[in-house]
Amino acid sequence: MTLSVFICEDDPIQRKQMETVIHSYAISKDCELRLLLSTDSPTELLDYLEHHKGQNNLYILDVDLAHDMDGIVLASKIREKDVQGKIVFVTTYDQLSYLTFRYKVEALDYIIKDNPQDIIERVWKCIDLAYERYVSNTLQKDYYQVNTGSGVQNIPINEIMFFESHQTSHKLILHTENSRIEFYDSLSNVTEASPYFYRSHKSFVVNVKNIKYVNKKERKIEMFNNGVALITVKKIRGLLEAMQEI
Repeated sequence: MTLSVFICEDDPIQRKQMETVIHSYAISKDCELRLLLSTDSPTELLDYLEHHKGQNNLYILDVDLAHDMDGIVLASKIREKDVQGKIVFVTTYDQLSYLTFRYKVEALDYIIKDNPQDIIERVWKCIDLAYERYVSNTLQKDYYQVNTGSGVQNIPINEIMFFESHQTSHKLILHTENSRIEFYDSLSNVTEASPYFYRSHKSFVVNVKNIKYVNKKERKIEMFNNGVALITVKKIRGLLEAMQEI
């Protein structure tokens, strides 16, 4: 389960230090943590979100940015695009914390840049909390929502066998027990939608709960509805471990 991190900090030295904090967490915890973007530009961050749909995001924002848009306003604009995203403010000025209430920005923490060790510990705790909340919300969700263009469908996760890439760019095929649904999205987004979805191949995401048999020799996955998905050699071990965990 991957947590994607975004940093917006206009001081290059402090931005580099925050990147180090994120990377050290990933190494220490041995977890799937991606630093997707580290920038001094609020506009660049918002442009990225405009063109990349994702889930389970953590935003670490400096409040006093050397830009027309400060970190509080940036956070409010992030909220418009990512309602579930987790936000952490890191700043020199503790007097500005009241603005988070004015702009109705829910934040995990408001960290003052006066103690480097304290910053590390509190950022790590925020990452832990972001994981916990994401897992809790995901496990409570027992359906996958598909927008087919003609309408929105809620597909019970227990009925989903696997997803595969369509020959049309950015289009996917969702296979259920006895039907298939075509829609536009990416396999990366699908993988983040449920702890039971596993990316077995560049063109396939399988529902671990509905696997009947893994043929390691032929690199194929047989589902309970007799549908077949592919798996790469590098993904076999991870899939078998995921199957043991459910």
